[in-house]
Amino acid sequence: MNAATKELPAARPDTGTAAPVRRCRKALWVIAVVVVLVAAGVAVALSKPFDTGGTSHPGVADNADPTGLATVTRQDLSEQTQVSATLGYAGSSSVVNQAQGTVTALPAVGQVVSQGQVLYQVSGAPVVLLYGDTPAYRTLSEGADASDVTGADVAELNADLVALGYATSAEIPSGSDEFTWWTKDAVEKLQKALGVTQTGTLTLGQAVFLPSAIRVTTVSATLGAPAQAGQAVATATSTTRQVSIALNAAQQSEVAVGDKVTITLPDTKITPGVISSVGTVATAGQNGGSATVTVLVNPTDPTATGTWDQAPVNVTITTSTASNALVVPVDALLAQSGGTYAVEVAGADGIRRLVPVTLGLFDDADGLVQVTRTGLTAGQQVVVPNL
Repeated sequence: MNAATKELPAARPDTGTAAPVRRCRKALWVIAVVVVLVAAGVAVALSKPFDTGGTSHPGVADNADPTGLATVTRQDLSEQTQVSATLGYAGSSSVVNQAQGTVTALPAVGQVVSQGQVLYQVSGAPVVLLYGDTPAYRTLSEGADASDVTGADVAELNADLVALGYATSAEIPSGSDEFTWWTKDAVEKLQKALGVTQTGTLTLGQAVFLPSAIRVTTVSATLGAPAQAGQAVATATSTTRQVSIALNAAQQSEVAVGDKVTITLPDTKITPGVISSVGTVATAGQNGGSATVTVLVNPTDPTATGTWDQAPVNVTITTSTASNALVVPVDALLAQSGGTYAVEVAGADGIRRLVPVTLGLFDDADGLVQVTRTGLTAGQQVVVPNL
Protein backbone atom coordinates (compact mmCIF):
# COMPACT_ATOMS: atom_id res chain seq x y z
CA MET A 1 0.00 0.00 0.00
CA ASN A 2 1.30 3.44 -0.84
CA ALA A 3 1.47 5.62 2.27
CA ALA A 4 1.44 9.38 2.45
CA THR A 5 2.60 11.70 5.20
CA LYS A 6 1.10 15.17 5.43
CA GLU A 7 -0.15 17.86 7.76
CA LEU A 8 -3.86 17.50 8.40
CA PRO A 9 -6.05 20.44 7.34
CA ALA A 10 -8.43 21.84 9.90
CA ALA A 11 -11.52 20.99 7.86
CA ARG A 12 -12.17 19.08 4.62
CA PRO A 13 -15.09 19.54 2.20
CA ASP A 14 -17.12 16.51 1.25
CA THR A 15 -16.04 15.08 -2.08
CA GLY A 16 -19.37 13.44 -2.69
CA THR A 17 -17.69 10.07 -3.15
CA ALA A 18 -18.82 6.72 -1.81
CA ALA A 19 -17.07 5.57 1.12
CA PRO A 20 -13.37 4.96 1.66
CA VAL A 21 -12.80 5.57 5.33
CA ARG A 22 -13.01 9.31 6.19
CA ARG A 23 -12.18 10.33 2.59
CA CYS A 24 -11.03 13.94 2.24
CA ARG A 25 -10.06 16.46 -0.43
CA LYS A 26 -6.78 18.25 -0.15
CA ALA A 27 -7.89 21.65 -1.41
CA LEU A 28 -4.55 23.26 -0.66
CA TRP A 29 -2.72 20.38 -2.38
CA VAL A 30 -4.81 20.78 -5.49
CA ILE A 31 -4.38 24.55 -5.55
CA ALA A 32 -0.62 24.03 -5.44
CA VAL A 33 -0.92 21.53 -8.29
CA VAL A 34 -3.00 23.93 -10.37
CA VAL A 35 -0.42 26.67 -9.84
CA VAL A 36 2.23 24.29 -11.14
CA LEU A 37 0.08 23.37 -14.09
CA VAL A 38 -0.60 26.96 -14.99
CA ALA A 39 3.09 27.76 -14.72
CA ALA A 40 3.75 24.86 -17.06
CA GLY A 41 1.22 26.16 -19.54
CA VAL A 42 -0.90 23.05 -19.56
CA ALA A 43 -4.11 24.43 -18.00
CA VAL A 44 -6.67 24.71 -20.72
CA ALA A 45 -9.66 26.91 -21.50
CA LEU A 46 -13.12 25.54 -21.02
CA SER A 47 -14.19 26.39 -24.56
CA LYS A 48 -12.62 24.10 -27.18
CA PRO A 49 -9.56 23.41 -25.00
CA PHE A 50 -8.05 20.92 -27.45
CA ASP A 51 -8.87 22.49 -30.77
CA THR A 52 -5.62 21.58 -32.52
CA GLY A 53 -6.60 22.17 -36.10
CA GLY A 54 -5.42 18.63 -36.84
CA THR A 55 -1.85 19.29 -35.71
CA SER A 56 -1.89 17.81 -32.19
CA HIS A 57 0.65 15.13 -31.29
CA PRO A 58 0.69 12.97 -28.17
CA GLY A 59 3.17 14.27 -25.61
CA VAL A 60 3.04 17.89 -26.82
CA ALA A 61 0.48 20.43 -25.59
CA ASP A 62 -1.24 22.81 -27.95
CA ASN A 63 0.76 25.74 -26.59
CA ALA A 64 3.97 23.88 -27.46
CA ASP A 65 4.98 23.38 -23.81
CA PRO A 66 6.25 19.82 -23.30
CA THR A 67 3.97 17.29 -21.67
CA GLY A 68 4.16 13.64 -20.90
CA LEU A 69 1.77 10.76 -20.48
CA ALA A 70 0.96 8.75 -17.36
CA THR A 71 -1.07 5.58 -17.01
CA VAL A 72 -4.31 5.36 -15.04
CA THR A 73 -3.91 2.51 -12.52
CA ARG A 74 -5.80 0.62 -9.86
CA GLN A 75 -4.06 0.18 -6.51
CA ASP A 76 -4.46 0.51 -2.75
CA LEU A 77 -3.96 3.96 -1.20
CA SER A 78 -3.61 5.13 2.37
CA GLU A 79 -3.76 8.66 3.69
CA GLN A 80 -1.71 9.69 6.70
CA THR A 81 -1.03 12.66 8.94
CA GLN A 82 2.02 13.29 11.13
CA VAL A 83 1.79 14.91 14.57
CA SER A 84 4.08 15.58 17.50
CA ALA A 85 3.51 13.49 20.63
CA THR A 86 4.99 12.46 23.97
CA LEU A 87 6.14 8.94 24.88
CA GLY A 88 5.78 7.85 28.48
CA TYR A 89 3.68 5.66 30.74
CA ALA A 90 -0.09 5.42 31.11
CA GLY A 91 -2.01 6.74 34.06
CA SER A 92 -1.05 8.56 37.23
CA SER A 93 -1.83 7.80 40.85
CA SER A 94 -0.87 8.76 44.37
CA VAL A 95 0.47 6.30 46.92
CA VAL A 96 -1.53 7.26 50.02
CA ASN A 97 -0.35 6.09 53.43
CA GLN A 98 -2.75 4.92 56.16
CA ALA A 99 -0.18 3.69 58.72
CA GLN A 100 0.91 5.60 61.85
CA GLY A 101 4.54 5.90 62.91
CA THR A 102 7.80 7.03 61.37
CA VAL A 103 8.80 6.69 57.73
CA THR A 104 11.75 4.28 57.71
CA ALA A 105 12.06 3.26 54.05
CA LEU A 106 10.94 4.76 50.73
CA PRO A 107 11.02 3.65 47.09
CA ALA A 108 13.41 5.19 44.59
CA VAL A 109 12.24 7.32 41.68
CA GLY A 110 11.92 5.05 38.66
CA GLN A 111 11.48 1.92 40.79
CA VAL A 112 8.86 -0.55 39.60
CA VAL A 113 6.75 -2.16 42.32
CA SER A 114 4.44 -5.08 41.58
CA GLN A 115 1.70 -6.93 43.43
CA GLY A 116 2.91 -8.44 46.70
CA GLN A 117 6.07 -6.32 46.85
CA VAL A 118 6.95 -3.78 49.54
CA LEU A 119 6.28 -0.12 48.66
CA TYR A 120 7.75 1.56 51.75
CA GLN A 121 8.07 1.03 55.51
CA VAL A 122 6.59 2.72 58.54
CA SER A 123 8.35 2.15 61.86
CA GLY A 124 10.14 -0.79 60.25
CA ALA A 125 6.91 -2.51 59.15
CA PRO A 126 6.51 -3.11 55.39
CA VAL A 127 3.57 -1.69 53.45
CA VAL A 128 2.71 -4.02 50.58
CA LEU A 129 1.22 -3.20 47.17
CA LEU A 130 -1.96 -5.08 46.29
CA TYR A 131 -4.08 -4.63 43.17
CA GLY A 132 -7.53 -3.10 43.29
CA ASP A 133 -9.55 -0.02 42.43
CA THR A 134 -11.01 0.40 45.93
CA PRO A 135 -8.50 2.05 48.29
CA ALA A 136 -7.83 0.60 51.74
CA TYR A 137 -10.13 2.23 54.27
CA ARG A 138 -10.59 -0.32 57.08
CA THR A 139 -8.98 -3.27 58.82
CA LEU A 140 -10.03 -6.60 57.29
CA SER A 141 -10.40 -9.68 59.47
CA GLU A 142 -12.49 -12.82 59.82
CA GLY A 143 -15.94 -12.44 61.40
CA ALA A 144 -18.07 -14.95 63.23
CA ASP A 145 -19.62 -15.76 59.85
CA ALA A 146 -18.13 -15.28 56.38
CA SER A 147 -20.93 -12.85 55.54
CA ASP A 148 -19.94 -10.60 58.44
CA VAL A 149 -17.08 -8.99 56.48
CA THR A 150 -17.81 -8.42 52.80
CA GLY A 151 -17.32 -5.76 50.19
CA ALA A 152 -15.33 -4.64 47.16
CA ASP A 153 -12.16 -4.33 49.24
CA VAL A 154 -12.53 -7.95 50.40
CA ALA A 155 -13.16 -9.10 46.83
CA GLU A 156 -9.95 -7.49 45.60
CA LEU A 157 -7.98 -8.86 48.56
CA ASN A 158 -9.29 -12.37 47.80
CA ALA A 159 -8.34 -12.02 44.12
CA ASP A 160 -4.84 -10.83 45.09
CA LEU A 161 -4.27 -13.70 47.50
CA VAL A 162 -5.17 -16.22 44.79
CA ALA A 163 -3.04 -14.41 42.20
CA LEU A 164 -0.06 -14.45 44.58
CA GLY A 165 -0.47 -18.17 45.19
CA TYR A 166 -1.44 -17.95 48.87
CA ALA A 167 -4.82 -19.60 48.14
CA THR A 168 -6.33 -21.61 45.32
CA SER A 169 -9.40 -20.75 43.28
CA ALA A 170 -11.08 -23.77 44.86
CA GLU A 171 -10.47 -22.32 48.32
CA ILE A 172 -11.43 -18.77 47.34
CA PRO A 173 -13.68 -18.81 44.25
CA SER A 174 -13.38 -16.05 41.67
CA GLY A 175 -15.50 -13.03 42.59
CA SER A 176 -15.83 -13.97 46.25
CA ASP A 177 -16.27 -10.86 48.41
CA GLU A 178 -16.43 -12.62 51.79
CA PHE A 179 -13.59 -12.77 54.32
CA THR A 180 -13.57 -16.52 54.95
CA TRP A 181 -11.28 -18.81 56.92
CA TRP A 182 -9.39 -19.36 53.68
CA THR A 183 -8.88 -15.61 53.37
CA LYS A 184 -7.49 -15.51 56.90
CA ASP A 185 -5.15 -18.42 56.12
CA ALA A 186 -3.92 -16.74 52.93
CA VAL A 187 -3.31 -13.42 54.74
CA GLU A 188 -1.16 -15.30 57.26
CA LYS A 189 0.92 -16.70 54.39
CA LEU A 190 1.30 -13.20 52.94
CA GLN A 191 2.39 -11.87 56.34
CA LYS A 192 4.93 -14.69 56.67
CA ALA A 193 6.40 -13.77 53.30
CA LEU A 194 6.67 -10.15 54.44
CA GLY A 195 8.37 -11.16 57.69
CA VAL A 196 5.71 -9.75 60.02
CA THR A 197 3.55 -11.31 62.73
CA GLN A 198 1.06 -13.75 61.24
CA THR A 199 -2.27 -12.55 62.61
CA GLY A 200 -4.51 -13.29 59.62
CA THR A 201 -5.81 -9.73 59.91
CA LEU A 202 -4.92 -7.15 57.27
CA THR A 203 -4.56 -4.02 59.37
CA LEU A 204 -5.41 -0.65 57.86
CA GLY A 205 -2.10 0.76 56.63
CA GLN A 206 -0.48 -2.63 56.04
CA ALA A 207 -1.36 -2.55 52.32
CA VAL A 208 -1.96 -0.02 49.58
CA PHE A 209 -4.41 -0.96 46.81
CA LEU A 210 -3.67 0.39 43.32
CA PRO A 211 -5.02 -0.78 39.94
CA SER A 212 -1.75 -2.28 38.69
CA ALA A 213 2.01 -2.38 39.06
CA ILE A 214 3.49 1.09 39.40
CA ARG A 215 6.55 3.02 38.34
CA VAL A 216 7.48 5.62 40.96
CA THR A 217 7.80 9.12 39.50
CA THR A 218 8.16 11.28 42.62
CA VAL A 219 8.65 10.69 46.34
CA SER A 220 7.01 13.24 48.62
CA ALA A 221 7.56 11.68 52.07
CA THR A 222 10.78 12.16 54.02
CA LEU A 223 12.77 9.47 55.79
CA GLY A 224 12.51 9.90 59.54
CA ALA A 225 9.45 12.11 59.33
CA PRO A 226 6.13 11.19 60.94
CA ALA A 227 3.84 9.07 58.76
CA GLN A 228 0.35 10.51 58.76
CA ALA A 229 -2.84 8.79 57.68
CA GLY A 230 -3.96 10.22 54.34
CA GLN A 231 -0.46 11.47 53.52
CA ALA A 232 0.76 11.01 49.94
CA VAL A 233 4.03 9.12 50.12
CA ALA A 234 4.74 9.13 46.38
CA THR A 235 3.21 9.52 42.94
CA ALA A 236 3.45 6.92 40.22
CA THR A 237 2.36 5.83 36.78
CA SER A 238 1.47 2.39 35.54
CA THR A 239 4.14 0.35 33.78
CA THR A 240 2.15 0.42 30.54
CA ARG A 241 3.89 2.27 27.72
CA GLN A 242 1.76 4.94 26.07
CA VAL A 243 2.03 7.82 23.63
CA SER A 244 -0.02 10.95 24.24
CA ILE A 245 -0.96 13.38 21.44
CA ALA A 246 -2.33 16.88 22.02
CA LEU A 247 -4.31 16.98 18.77
CA ASN A 248 -5.84 20.13 17.34
CA ALA A 249 -9.53 19.87 18.24
CA ALA A 250 -10.50 20.73 14.65
CA GLN A 251 -8.78 17.51 13.56
CA GLN A 252 -10.61 15.24 16.01
CA SER A 253 -12.93 13.79 13.37
CA GLU A 254 -9.93 12.71 11.28
CA VAL A 255 -8.81 10.04 13.79
CA ALA A 256 -10.57 7.16 15.50
CA VAL A 257 -9.94 4.38 17.97
CA GLY A 258 -8.30 1.51 16.12
CA ASP A 259 -6.43 3.66 13.60
CA LYS A 260 -2.97 2.25 12.95
CA VAL A 261 0.03 4.48 13.50
CA THR A 262 3.78 4.43 13.31
CA ILE A 263 5.85 5.98 16.09
CA THR A 264 9.20 7.56 15.32
CA LEU A 265 11.29 7.28 18.49
CA PRO A 266 13.95 9.75 19.68
CA ASP A 267 16.65 7.51 18.15
CA THR A 268 14.74 7.67 14.80
CA LYS A 269 13.71 4.01 14.98
CA ILE A 270 10.10 3.31 13.95
CA THR A 271 7.64 1.05 15.75
CA PRO A 272 3.89 0.48 15.17
CA GLY A 273 0.99 1.35 17.43
CA VAL A 274 -2.80 1.69 17.59
CA ILE A 275 -4.98 4.58 18.77
CA SER A 276 -6.67 3.47 22.00
CA SER A 277 -8.53 6.64 22.96
CA VAL A 278 -9.71 9.88 21.34
CA GLY A 279 -10.65 12.64 23.76
CA THR A 280 -14.05 14.30 23.55
CA VAL A 281 -13.36 17.32 25.78
CA ALA A 282 -11.17 20.06 24.33
CA THR A 283 -8.54 21.90 26.37
CA ALA A 284 -8.00 25.59 25.68
CA GLY A 285 -4.71 26.36 23.96
CA GLN A 286 -2.04 28.39 25.73
CA ASN A 287 -1.32 31.98 24.69
CA GLY A 288 -4.25 32.00 22.28
CA GLY A 289 -3.26 28.72 20.64
CA SER A 290 -5.71 26.22 19.20
CA ALA A 291 -7.77 24.04 21.53
CA THR A 292 -6.64 20.41 21.69
CA VAL A 293 -8.01 16.99 22.54
CA THR A 294 -5.94 14.15 23.98
CA VAL A 295 -5.36 11.14 21.76
CA LEU A 296 -3.70 8.08 23.31
CA VAL A 297 -1.71 5.46 21.43
CA ASN A 298 -0.68 1.99 22.62
CA PRO A 299 2.59 0.74 21.09
CA THR A 300 2.15 -2.68 19.48
CA ASP A 301 5.53 -3.77 20.86
CA PRO A 302 6.06 -1.87 24.13
CA THR A 303 9.57 -3.24 24.58
CA ALA A 304 10.60 -1.56 21.32
CA THR A 305 9.91 1.86 22.87
CA GLY A 306 12.76 1.56 25.36
CA THR A 307 12.57 3.32 28.72
CA TRP A 308 12.16 6.92 27.63
CA ASP A 309 9.76 8.91 29.76
CA GLN A 310 8.13 12.15 28.62
CA ALA A 311 10.19 11.91 25.44
CA PRO A 312 9.18 13.80 22.27
CA VAL A 313 8.22 11.52 19.37
CA ASN A 314 6.46 11.82 16.03
CA VAL A 315 3.35 9.79 15.25
CA THR A 316 2.13 9.09 11.72
CA ILE A 317 -1.56 8.19 11.72
CA THR A 318 -3.26 6.30 8.90
CA THR A 319 -6.53 8.22 8.71
CA SER A 320 -8.06 6.83 5.51
CA THR A 321 -7.67 3.85 3.21
CA ALA A 322 -9.02 2.88 -0.19
CA SER A 323 -8.65 -0.57 -1.73
CA ASN A 324 -8.30 -1.09 -5.48
CA ALA A 325 -8.75 2.62 -6.10
CA LEU A 326 -8.63 4.19 -9.57
CA VAL A 327 -5.54 6.40 -9.39
CA VAL A 328 -3.97 9.20 -11.47
CA PRO A 329 -1.00 11.48 -10.79
CA VAL A 330 -1.98 14.63 -8.91
CA ASP A 331 -0.34 16.80 -11.56
CA ALA A 332 -2.74 15.41 -14.17
CA LEU A 333 -5.59 17.35 -12.53
CA LEU A 334 -6.98 20.39 -14.32
CA ALA A 335 -9.10 22.90 -12.39
CA GLN A 336 -12.47 23.65 -13.96
CA SER A 337 -15.11 26.25 -13.21
CA GLY A 338 -17.27 25.73 -10.15
CA GLY A 339 -14.49 24.04 -8.19
CA THR A 340 -14.53 20.85 -10.24
CA TYR A 341 -11.65 18.96 -11.82
CA ALA A 342 -10.87 17.02 -14.96
CA VAL A 343 -8.00 15.12 -16.56
CA GLU A 344 -6.90 15.19 -20.18
CA VAL A 345 -7.07 11.72 -21.71
CA ALA A 346 -4.88 10.93 -24.71
CA GLY A 347 -6.65 8.48 -27.01
CA ALA A 348 -4.94 5.88 -29.15
CA ASP A 349 -5.91 7.95 -32.20
CA GLY A 350 -4.03 10.96 -30.84
CA ILE A 351 -7.20 12.84 -29.94
CA ARG A 352 -7.34 14.29 -26.45
CA ARG A 353 -10.47 14.94 -24.44
CA LEU A 354 -11.37 16.23 -21.00
CA VAL A 355 -12.86 13.71 -18.56
CA PRO A 356 -14.44 15.15 -15.36
CA VAL A 357 -13.26 13.49 -12.14
CA THR A 358 -14.24 13.57 -8.49
CA LEU A 359 -11.36 13.42 -6.03
CA GLY A 360 -10.90 10.89 -3.24
CA LEU A 361 -7.81 10.09 -1.19
CA PHE A 362 -4.45 11.76 -1.81
CA ASP A 363 -1.11 9.98 -1.53
CA ASP A 364 1.10 13.00 -1.05
CA ALA A 365 4.34 11.03 -0.83
CA ASP A 366 3.93 9.51 -4.30
CA GLY A 367 1.89 12.36 -5.82
CA LEU A 368 -1.19 10.23 -6.53
CA VAL A 369 -4.90 10.84 -6.11
CA GLN A 370 -7.93 8.58 -6.16
CA VAL A 371 -10.55 9.57 -8.74
CA THR A 372 -14.16 8.39 -8.70
CA ARG A 373 -17.34 8.91 -10.74
CA THR A 374 -15.33 9.14 -13.93
CA GLY A 375 -15.26 7.83 -17.46
CA LEU A 376 -11.71 6.61 -16.88
CA THR A 377 -10.50 3.03 -16.88
CA ALA A 378 -7.22 1.53 -15.78
CA GLY A 379 -4.66 1.51 -18.57
CA GLN A 380 -5.72 4.76 -20.20
CA GLN A 381 -3.16 7.52 -20.68
CA VAL A 382 -3.54 10.97 -19.13
CA VAL A 383 -1.53 14.08 -19.90
CA VAL A 384 0.88 15.40 -17.26
CA PRO A 385 3.31 18.31 -17.43
CA ASN A 386 6.83 17.35 -18.38
CA LEU A 387 8.55 19.74 -15.96
